[in-house]
Amino acid sequence: MTAQLWITGDDATDKLLSDDPFALLIGMLLDQQYPMEHAFAGPRKIRDRAGSFDVAAIAAADPDEFATLCATTPAVHRYPGSMAGRIQAVARAVVDDHDGDVTRIWTGAPGEEAPSGREVLKRLKALPGFGEQKAKIFLALLAKQRGVAPEGWHEVVGAYGDDGSRRSIADVTDETSLHEVREFKKAAKAAAKAAKK
Repeated sequence: MTAQLWITGDDATDKLLSDDPFALLIGMLLDQQYPMEHAFAGPRKIRDRAGSFDVAAIAAADPDEFATLCATTPAVHRYPGSMAGRIQAVARAVVDDHDGDVTRIWTGAPGEEAPSGREVLKRLKALPGFGEQKAKIFLALLAKQRGVAPEGWHEVVGAYGDDGSRRSIADVTDETSLHEVREFKKAAKAAAKAAKK
């Protein structure tokens, strides 16, 4: 595995994201209508409250209790109830479809041929809450910062794979790049709004 990620600026949170691929996946899930660094801090909040960040335990948790855990201040997301359901749905998909090992999404099961970038993207898009763009960004993050580069990944993620770009969380490596990505997103949102007029 490559060097520790810099996503939230908090060492303990970034260490969890670096060490636990399922935590990184859930951080990506939460990166929606919420500041990036707060979204990616969600897995640590869950771990600290639940005592672990075990995919099987999250999948099997009582939905009401898990929703309460996610809503406890500071909440894991601005919409903690709906996101709690999505987190559990992703955990169940990992347990049911990948034998509880999230890395099988991009490495394949033991004895299976390594999946192509296109196949990894397809598997990510099959997860609850992962649309085309979110799946592409996560694959770019894996390739750029985690050393996971399935064949053809750059072609399927498009501009998110470009070197030196500051488009998404895949490009965040320090506080400066975090602000650059935020400015890019703000400009893209403004351009999209202007195009609708």
